[in-house]
Amino acid sequence: MNRLTRRRALGALSLLPGAMATGMLPGTARAQAWPSQPVKLMVGSSPGGGTDAMARTVADKLGPALGTTVVVENRPGVSNTLAVDVVAKSTDGHALVMGVSTAHAIAPHLIRLAYDNERDVVPVVYVGAVPNVLVVAATAPYKTVAELVADARKQPGRLNYASSGNGSTQHIAGEMFEESTGITLNHVPYRGSAPALVDLMGGQVQLSFDTLASVLPHIKGGKLRALAVCSATRNEQLPGVPTLAEAGVKDVEMSAWYGIYMKAGMPKSVQQRVHDEVNKLLALPESRARLATFGADHQPMSQAQFQAFHVAENKRYADLIKRRNIKID
Repeated sequence: MNRLTRRRALGALSLLPGAMATGMLPGTARAQAWPSQPVKLMVGSSPGGGTDAMARTVADKLGPALGTTVVVENRPGVSNTLAVDVVAKSTDGHALVMGVSTAHAIAPHLIRLAYDNERDVVPVVYVGAVPNVLVVAATAPYKTVAELVADARKQPGRLNYASSGNGSTQHIAGEMFEESTGITLNHVPYRGSAPALVDLMGGQVQLSFDTLASVLPHIKGGKLRALAVCSATRNEQLPGVPTLAEAGVKDVEMSAWYGIYMKAGMPKSVQQRVHDEVNKLLALPESRARLATFGADHQPMSQAQFQAFHVAENKRYADLIKRRNIKID
């Protein structure tokens, strides 16, 4: 993890709720019998996206490591939370979810969930993060962040930024950007990144804060221009692109982070086994190479660090959503 992420994880250890990851699931098999059947790895988005790619990177090798089959099951919708709901309400403990920041740190503060994000699921293993990138069309007049901000100041509300939907990381990154720079942008939500990027390249909207996995092919293809990455450090896929902080915009950090969550109450030994096996497979050269293809950064966390990170990210987004009075329909 980058330095800022690690500080957040370590600094929030004291905030951990005592109820997390405690107790036993009624009627579940003993820890030593797990898994006693195939395991589902739930994904809250459609096949082919970043979350799905993360899940399949893990599932391909996790099954043999656990001595069973791990099947990826997509359950898209409601800011990736439908997949979490399946795990929260599972009765046998054989469903995991490839959690994403949208579902586990943003959505709980914007929508009413059918489960409790703190009591019903538990963070087990951090998988990685893909930074968001401030991009404009290759034909846009802006070559730097400073040029874009200067133009936005001249004409408040004229520039439109696209997102994959209300409450997405792109939307929240835009809110952060407005707050930090003091400019006013117009948010245009789409039903997914694909149509948003089509309109961005076509000039119907002027900028986006989409994830690197979504925009990298278009950047390499010459259709989009990257002005800055929204992570604390530069990304190896775009080494010549500055961070927002380097470009003069402070306190705006946005990455779509991923981690595996289980139903709360699963035996600690089962959680630890999943944590250890996933970290082993993510350390393999072929896994790291696969993650790098879509700009993912993996720096291992202990389970306690991941739980603390979960708490810190929820506080960060809850505070922003309250400050900015962000609401979604």
